[in-house]
Amino acid sequence: METVAERSGTRTGTSAWPFSCPPSQMSPTLKSQPVSVLCGPRDLRNEMRPLWPPQPNQAQVAIMATGLCGSDLHYYLHGRNGDFQLQAPLVLGHEAAGVVTAVGAGVKGLKVGTRVAIEAGVFCNECSYCASGRVNLCKSMRFCSSAKTFPHLDGTLQTYMNHPAHLLHPLPPACSFDDGALAEPLSVLIHAARRAQLSKGQSVLVFGVGAIGLLACSVAKSMGASRIVAVDINQARLDFATSNGFAEATFCLPMGSKAKNPEEGLHCSQTGTESVLRKFGQPDGFDVVFECTGAEPCIQMSVHAACVGGKVTLIGMGSRNVLLPISAAATREVDLVGSFRYAHTYPEALELLSSGKLGAVHKLITHRFSLSETQKAFELLSRGRDEDGRMVLKVIVGPDEAATCQ
Repeated sequence: METVAERSGTRTGTSAWPFSCPPSQMSPTLKSQPVSVLCGPRDLRNEMRPLWPPQPNQAQVAIMATGLCGSDLHYYLHGRNGDFQLQAPLVLGHEAAGVVTAVGAGVKGLKVGTRVAIEAGVFCNECSYCASGRVNLCKSMRFCSSAKTFPHLDGTLQTYMNHPAHLLHPLPPACSFDDGALAEPLSVLIHAARRAQLSKGQSVLVFGVGAIGLLACSVAKSMGASRIVAVDINQARLDFATSNGFAEATFCLPMGSKAKNPEEGLHCSQTGTESVLRKFGQPDGFDVVFECTGAEPCIQMSVHAACVGGKVTLIGMGSRNVLLPISAAATREVDLVGSFRYAHTYPEALELLSSGKLGAVHKLITHRFSLSETQKAFELLSRGRDEDGRMVLKVIVGPDEAATCQ
């Protein structure tokens, strides 16, 4: 899939902030559409950009719902997400669903009017990883709204987008556009559960109950986990988790003083874990631990919280380098399992969303904005609470009511 910059022949430099967003370069007959473009940290601009017809094997989708993700927020606040830094203006958003408005040559199985969930990762289908089914590790992966590759691939915070047809998944009749947007983060947890080989009857501990952690609880419940508990530093989120049936019990970690040295940090994580296991009456630990924070202390605690022979699945993307209690992992045969994005999960995600097996998952969506209000949406997400004191979990951006192509 080509970006607007590729199609128009424009390029922007890689100098220091702020980048200047390139002006639209269109013929008088080419339509344009509203787009929300990140041009630097907290520099989000509403633009009109060319609306190109879909290429062969692509379909054009009118975006009806985009969920804002933590990675989107990192780009918005800092102009980067981990090692990936913006080198040009970028359209954010990758948790999305919409309706097909046009199809390119060679497209089968989709027609105008089909409601679809958008799988954001465009893999090559040619490398050894794709051949083995691990498309999330594709050597040539281009991911909508990610700055890992250049030219960047624009995301879904636009009125329409063209996307490979084989990555557009028809929504079941029982699924709304919101469900279609939730299919992307849900896929992350389905993949993580597969990596952990989670099975019926196992006990599960989740570190972090933001949207990803709550979805981890939902997936574990749908797979028949015998017990699901959660840990966080935010009591309001923990209360939300228990009151809405995501977890049966929770523990709020006290905010202690920063460790003076790495050894003290490891000791604190071990003693903190002992308190957690006492609270839950689970002295031998849990079969599977989903680490959804990316914070070093929680990663350390996860190793101690897993039972002998248990698994820790690393989902949160936070600390780039951490000190691990590796001897505790080795001598107790605790498997540390990496989990990155997802592979071949969308059919299962959509089936789960339409089945009702995920409980109160729709309550994760707490706020909505229109496309022209995207900056307000990001600012709210960064604060974590709205003006009325209500907690912010998942923010959905939808089309402007009067959005038209010119």
